[in-house]
Amino acid sequence: MPQPDRFTPVGGVSRNAVIVGSVVLLHVAGLWALQSGLLRKAAEVIVPAELLSEFIAPPAPKVAPPAPPAPPPLKAAPRVQAPRPAPMPVAIADPTPTPNAPVGATTPQPPAPPIEAPVAPPAPPAPPAPPAPARIERPSSDAAYLNNPKPSYPAISKRMGEQGKVVLRVLIGTDGLPQKVEISQSSGYDRLDRQAQDAVMRWRFVPGKRNGVPETMWNLVPINFVLE
Repeated sequence: MPQPDRFTPVGGVSRNAVIVGSVVLLHVAGLWALQSGLLRKAAEVIVPAELLSEFIAPPAPKVAPPAPPAPPPLKAAPRVQAPRPAPMPVAIADPTPTPNAPVGATTPQPPAPPIEAPVAPPAPPAPPAPPAPARIERPSSDAAYLNNPKPSYPAISKRMGEQGKVVLRVLIGTDGLPQKVEISQSSGYDRLDRQAQDAVMRWRFVPGKRNGVPETMWNLVPINFVLE
């Protein structure tokens, strides 16, 4: 029995024609897949997830700088209150008094007054100014209107050659008249001293004054006895 030829067509089509048609169909299918994106999807499926995470990693978030710490709150200084005196004990009525005991009314003690700050004592007043010194005017016997005569020179003193200076201490009243005459400095001769005293007792003076007011004062009056 003769064997069939290897290239004998099967069912009316040759084997080579089938192979060529299959290859053409594969190429056509590949082109269609490229155009429709099926290959890209397949490649995306094949790419490892690690590579995708590296390519699509989100940017690192910005870290805000830490806020400065808030300053601690200031503590108010404790207020120091002056101690108040303990209140006085209040009498409490006995609920069961004895039959004969007098019942007294109990009055509550008033609250203690608030303690006030001590008041500083007022400053002492300034000392008064010292009074002005008194203006004193000494008595005088030189006024022309007084007409006081000079003491006469004793004749015996002239013959004896007695001379000198007598200083009299005279107390002159407010009326200008001498009240008392004393010898403050002697001339060395009693006759000359007595003559000077007698003469001055008859003189008149301008009285001394203190702040313009006449006042009784002592005054020194010199008398010279000189031989010419």
